[in-house]
Amino acid sequence: MSRFTSLARNEERPKSGEPRKFNVFQGQYKVSNLEDAVLSTLLGSCVAVCMYDPEAGVGGMNHFLVPGGQNRANERSLSHGAYSMELLINGLLKRCAERKRLVAKLFGGASVMSGLSDVGQQNAEFARSFLATEDILCVSESLGGKNARRINFWPCTGRVQQLLIPIDEAPVVEEVIEPEAPPAGNDLELF
Repeated sequence: MSRFTSLARNEERPKSGEPRKFNVFQGQYKVSNLEDAVLSTLLGSCVAVCMYDPEAGVGGMNHFLVPGGQNRANERSLSHGAYSMELLINGLLKRCAERKRLVAKLFGGASVMSGLSDVGQQNAEFARSFLATEDILCVSESLGGKNARRINFWPCTGRVQQLLIPIDEAPVVEEVIEPEAPPAGNDLELF
């Protein structure tokens, strides 16, 4: 079987012996069976589902902002959990995973902004409910709380590393200086 990946665009070139790191941004998903791949994301109230087939040695991660499921007309976006989950599962199945062997790990869903609706809790509840409905085993989760999380996921093995980032320790930006023209080729991501 040939090795595959659909991750080349935002791949960080590793030094010799280091894993290849692929960032999964808000509203994205990635699937890989590369033995040296690590999928990485930063979460607040968003949820990431790390799903893999341990026998096929293939896995993937998504990163969704809102649960979805209420208004089908506006949900064909990866920022909606329902659509993001379907694409992640289909991406795994296209790469030789078997649905009955899929297992998942859930992360995120923090309450990072007081005074707003708790979208983090809604995202967490959606992810749990989706997996239960689809009969996909959830083997671990780290959901809720008040901390942001950095997640690193090794898709071939299912290994996950989590770094909790207390919100009160996040750097504070005192002044924002807007450039006159954005540099070519750079992306801006807002959290």
